Amino acid sequence: MKDFPYTESKDTRSGFGAGLAELGKTNPNVVALCADLTGSLKMDAFKKENPDRFFQVGIAEANMMGVAAGMTIGGKIPFTGTFANFSTGRVYDQIRQSIAYSGKNVKICASHAGLTLGEDGATHQILEDLGMMKMLPGMTVINPCDYNQTKAATIAIADHEGPVYLRFGRPVVPNFTPADQKFEIGKAWMLNEGTDVSIFATGHLVWKAVLAGKLLAEKGINAEIINIHTIKPLDAEAILASVRKTRCVVTAEEHQMNGGLGDSIAQLLAREEPLPLEMVAVNDSFGESATPDQLMEKYKLNEAAIVAAVEAVMKRRK
Repeated sequence: MKDFPYTESKDTRSGFGAGLAELGKTNPNVVALCADLTGSLKMDAFKKENPDRFFQVGIAEANMMGVAAGMTIGGKIPFTGTFANFSTGRVYDQIRQSIAYSGKNVKICASHAGLTLGEDGATHQILEDLGMMKMLPGMTVINPCDYNQTKAATIAIADHEGPVYLRFGRPVVPNFTPADQKFEIGKAWMLNEGTDVSIFATGHLVWKAVLAGKLLAEKGINAEIINIHTIKPLDAEAILASVRKTRCVVTAEEHQMNGGLGDSIAQLLAREEPLPLEMVAVNDSFGESATPDQLMEKYKLNEAAIVAAVEAVMKRRK
């Protein structure tokens, strides 16, 4: 099992803020809109350096999506910023009708996703957003794993023509991917080559998969670990190449089982390579108020859960 040294832990939302600030310097067409959460979304630097390209719309998320869609007609590249719950559940009609249907070049940037929002509780802990957004025709869906990858993804989506949903979060997590990485939309990232099981993880669960890989190695299990930062378009080629070698699969995500990464991979396997699959995800439940660590433990979104899923799926392998 490869080692992934890191020197600090940082929140992925700060990676978004850093990427947006860099775009402010390099791409004059990039504009930013926020729904009264500038500090929480780490958009302060862009606002300070580009006051004429920053638009505070207030607590009016639906209006923000409509304004962003209109800005694209004039050649602007709008980045909207608010919590993931408000970026999707509250404004799904506006995204579907005003952005996705006409293929508007809007970048929907969503923080505080999943259970790791913590004490804010179930009303804010959206666990359905990846499914909602991947079902929209033409929508690219990205869920990076750490600060560096989120920064790189933020910069990359500015060059992608079409609507994008970029998901990130509040908790600090190990920042272990290279600072100079080139982010390629739709290209899975091999973290550890293995032969016994394929673990496909996304977002905050990527680091949990790395920790699980070390625990599995102590048990003599050689896990292939792949970071699926792009939920849509899915890197079917990389996934199938891995599973045809290992013959069993575990997916890991901070999202509902229904509609998430595991759901997408299950569909792919059903069409191309039927194999045993276990999903580490929230099982048809809302969240609740507690610390992020307590919630990840209770809802079994940690390295122990991934190890248990691997042991279960390997018993079903033929």
